[in-house]
Amino acid sequence: MADGAADGGKAPGRKREQDQEQDQEQGSGLARELGRDLERELSRVVRGRVDLGATARALTTMDASNYRRVPLGVVAPRDADDVAAVLAVCRTYGVPVVPRGGGTSIAGQATGTGIVLDFTRSMNSLVSLDAAARTAVVQPGVVLDTLRDAAAPYGLTFGPDPSTHSRCTLGGMIGNNACGAHSVRWGTTADNIRDLTVVGARGNVHHLSQGWQNSTAPVGLRDFVIRHLSALRTGYPQDLPRRISGYAMDALLPERGADLARAFCGSEGTLGVVTEATVRLVEAPPVRALAVLGYPDESAAAEAAPGLLPYRPLTVEGMAADLVRVRGEAGLPRGGAWLFVETGGATAAEARARAQELARAGDTLEATVVSDPAAMRSLWRIREDAAGTATRMPDGTEAWPGWEDCAVPPAQLGAYLREFRSLLSSYGLRGTPYGHFGDGCIHVRIDFDLLTPAGIGHFRAFSEDLADLVVAHGGSLSGEHGDGQARAELLPKMYGDDLVGLFGEFKDLWDPDGILNPGILARPARLDENLRFEVLPKRPVDVEFGYPHDGGDFAAAVRRCVGVAKCRTTKGSSSNDVMCPSFRATGEEEHSTRGRARLLHEMLAGEVVTDGWRSTEVRDALDLCLSCKGCRSDCPVGVDMATYKAEFLHHHYEGRRRPASHYALGRLPEWLRAAAPLARPLNAAARVRPLAALAKRLAGIAPERALPPLAPRTLVGELRKRGLPSAEAVVLWPDTFTNHLSPEVGRAALRVLSAAGVEAEVPAGRVCCGLTYVSTGQLDRAKVVLAHTLDATEPYLGEAGRRPVVVLEPSCAATLRTDLPELLPADPRAARLASAVRTFAEALEECAPDWTPPRLDRPVAGQTHCHQHAVLGDAAERRLRAKAGLTGGLSGGCCGLAGNFGFERGHWEVSVACAEDQLLPAVRSAPPGTEILADGYSCRTQLAQLAGRRARHLAEVLAEGLAGEG
Repeated sequence: MADGAADGGKAPGRKREQDQEQDQEQGSGLARELGRDLERELSRVVRGRVDLGATARALTTMDASNYRRVPLGVVAPRDADDVAAVLAVCRTYGVPVVPRGGGTSIAGQATGTGIVLDFTRSMNSLVSLDAAARTAVVQPGVVLDTLRDAAAPYGLTFGPDPSTHSRCTLGGMIGNNACGAHSVRWGTTADNIRDLTVVGARGNVHHLSQGWQNSTAPVGLRDFVIRHLSALRTGYPQDLPRRISGYAMDALLPERGADLARAFCGSEGTLGVVTEATVRLVEAPPVRALAVLGYPDESAAAEAAPGLLPYRPLTVEGMAADLVRVRGEAGLPRGGAWLFVETGGATAAEARARAQELARAGDTLEATVVSDPAAMRSLWRIREDAAGTATRMPDGTEAWPGWEDCAVPPAQLGAYLREFRSLLSSYGLRGTPYGHFGDGCIHVRIDFDLLTPAGIGHFRAFSEDLADLVVAHGGSLSGEHGDGQARAELLPKMYGDDLVGLFGEFKDLWDPDGILNPGILARPARLDENLRFEVLPKRPVDVEFGYPHDGGDFAAAVRRCVGVAKCRTTKGSSSNDVMCPSFRATGEEEHSTRGRARLLHEMLAGEVVTDGWRSTEVRDALDLCLSCKGCRSDCPVGVDMATYKAEFLHHHYEGRRRPASHYALGRLPEWLRAAAPLARPLNAAARVRPLAALAKRLAGIAPERALPPLAPRTLVGELRKRGLPSAEAVVLWPDTFTNHLSPEVGRAALRVLSAAGVEAEVPAGRVCCGLTYVSTGQLDRAKVVLAHTLDATEPYLGEAGRRPVVVLEPSCAATLRTDLPELLPADPRAARLASAVRTFAEALEECAPDWTPPRLDRPVAGQTHCHQHAVLGDAAERRLRAKAGLTGGLSGGCCGLAGNFGFERGHWEVSVACAEDQLLPAVRSAPPGTEILADGYSCRTQLAQLAGRRARHLAEVLAEGLAGEG
């Protein structure tokens, strides 16, 4: 009674909650005070960037693992002196330090609670390359592909090549002792390091190489090795090419040359901070070929892999059928699992001959040998995307890392996989094994329930049993990605308590104060602590989109991002990927798809980003998202940041005043309808600079932009005046851009369709796809517009007489295909209209399959619209161009205008940088007589304003060809 009365009659449980809240508030206050002191001191002694703000912290709470730890801040050191200064300050304050590269670690070792050292910003240079000596000197933040590109002209490469090669850093590879697909030929990162320069926890510099006489080791390290020679000689499994778990202390044995650099590799940032490395380069075969070998299942493939090693292939990679979503288009031979075996040679014939020899030796169901570079890239992409693809089961169930890369002796792999599958089944779990079969290393994502206490308990029990299984086969808990938090707790199963005890003593020699990445490897945290899902809402968040692939749950949609960071590429991809144009332009993590997903995760968590939908941190990060939808197709797990941005903007500005551009550009269809009768005088006014400048300022439009002219006559007005008959073969969608800004595209499309025997009708009522409302987050208004559109199109979309709806503007077609049914999921007409949408080329192919277009015989340049790439696909367009004799390909990427984005004030520089990534260079380098193609109005406008080149829709080019024939 006394307790209840003292608490105003509230239950004791509530009193405990209040006490906890008070403790948290006191703790938060102390943390803020520490943060202020730390930031002041770091800013005083560090020349690089110091950032203890919410955005920087939120971006680094996670890597590509299941774990989350909230740091105090991020420092981007400029040089080794900065690193030493950070360590000195953090040692004084007792604050941990975590070195971080690309943040693609899968075991949690790139997260921490103190200061994160980000090496990707400043210490990211290739210092030197000596082709004769086959060595290179690199800083820790240099991306692997940067090194490989620099070595390629000399016929050299860096052998280890993880699937994240386009964004992982050499420092991270050294920290994890990374391997990759070519390790059967060139080994692990440790096998390819000559020497390291390392700053120790107390600021002392260690030069690590082979031999005590060539190195400056921590005090007491040599005596430690002498005292424990017996344990170091007998405590490690032998004949295991992928032993990455634990510290490689046995590399310090005298019979192994006392290789201090090798011993340091794989220490996961717990011993020191690498500031420079000399790496070995290997000769890259001038030509390669790929043998794809089919087997009944992955165990059969695994058992075949060791027999291929004597042929000295470059790779022996394995993959099971349940990883391939669209097998018919993948070009794979018959089988339930495959080995990807790459060969090299001085000539194409030699490489192909070696691949054919391996195909004959593989005892396969069926084999395919591929030597065409484009076809090889296509096949390798299936394998490289697996780290992301495997995070979703075919039925949409989430799957997670944690047991991503166990390794056993290659001869044991087949038996191990059978028992592994049996263990999965006994726990009611599913996984999709793939990986480096030639080295006995298996990657797998498993559909653990990491959201409930029972599921987490299940995860722990399975982890313990799987560790026992791996050890029973003489294996390593980690065969590539390190132990991190995911497996280090279980290292006694592999090494025994005595050797694991030496791990702690070994770390203490390097880091006496325990500030370097504590909780990793030595004295590790529990594998079921710090799970990144614990902080997310337990109930679905109220949202506007349906998120059909995520069960209607916005948190589940945000969870899609597992952090593999394919969005962090810094150059145009040879496969014409789009993602992520804003990161390519700025190089800032917050402007990558991953960075934005991390901020949304933290917004839902409410710990670092505390203002929910009103968050300025999330708003500012999303501001430079072009809504290109590239991530929807290029992200291995289908993160759809354009949709998340629209959702966020809807809630962020709900009941509040919006930016001027939202009213001007977001409601563009309304303004253009009102302006149509006054097109000529408005065009004249726009040519008067002061008037144009005033209009742009009021509308929130970038002053550098020219206002596009309005069409004197709209397409709809022209057609209705002409009186087209009804009940034709297809419906021509009069999108806002074609109708008001480029009606010549619509006229050309009608002419081509008619020549192909396909007559078209324009809807009698007013229609709009709602794109501009969606992209500015005006979702309530978008739903009203789309509902009216469904009313207007209902006569054409009845169950009995549904007709193709030809949409000439790719962004409008993509909006109708995806946003419409996701915004109005309860209206069956939305799904009917979405399924009826066709691009211009699709409509011709479907309705006039035997039609032969005019023969134009000229090369093309330009761009595939980013929404077409991401949502619609361009296969029909490529086939139509080929029929017309339009040769060559179109560039990928995003034009940078992206509807309202490039017109908005403050976006000019990024818009131009995006165009300069792929589009403008492709057009500038095109030879005379090249046809410049761009089906999107934004792409054509960007080319006109930045390059002074007129691009045309494919329909216009074909219509001109028809006129020439006439």
